[in-house]
Amino acid sequence: MAKEMFVQLSDFQLFAKLTGENKGKPTVVMDAGYGDSSKAWDSIISDISMLTEVLIYDRAGLGKSEKSSKSRTSSEMVKELNELLYRAKIKHPYILVGHSFGGVNARLYATEYPNEVSGLILVDSTPEDYREKFLPTMSKEFREAYNKQFVYEGNYEEFMGSLKQVKESRRKLNVPLIVLSAGKKAHYSEESQKLWNEMQKEILEISSNSEFIVAENSAHYIQNDEPEVVIDAIKRMIEKF
Repeated sequence: MAKEMFVQLSDFQLFAKLTGENKGKPTVVMDAGYGDSSKAWDSIISDISMLTEVLIYDRAGLGKSEKSSKSRTSSEMVKELNELLYRAKIKHPYILVGHSFGGVNARLYATEYPNEVSGLILVDSTPEDYREKFLPTMSKEFREAYNKQFVYEGNYEEFMGSLKQVKESRRKLNVPLIVLSAGKKAHYSEESQKLWNEMQKEILEISSNSEFIVAENSAHYIQNDEPEVVIDAIKRMIEKF
């Protein structure tokens, strides 16, 4: 059974939806990519909610959530998520699942609140050195299109500020980590695809217990292209508990 709620934070409300039931396992908390609402998880949510309780939510200014007056950087979003979970009385431990930019938030959350997190799954997450290491290898058209997309939540500076925050706070985490990398990215040359997978693999270093999986037939939205890969990763993470 799904329970929808609007949770009041300082000067705005966040929309969240809780599905599934707590069977003594961690609650799965899912954070979508940049500009995406919680609907980004529609393809897998019913499968996951058969396993345990799942919380999806819309970050401020997206989907059904109101806008926040605070800056749109990961550190603010992580505080807001923490407050949302507290006010909605969702008890930890959590398994955090972050797609793309949501993976940046999930990493920072696990760093800021290590005692609340029992597992971390990053779904084609944005690497911290994306601007320095990856963007320069792409075509001028790709870079221009990339820079123009930052109009949905937070601007280019705030997004890059978030990558800086996750880089500066980086330390070894004592939680199991699964990194899923998309193996068939749109508009990527063979070299770019190889570099992308390598940069995804480097994220493994943040945990002493990590696993790397390439979703060979997936573009950026692995949860849509190969949902079973994401579902299986979450299932195995739940079983570790």
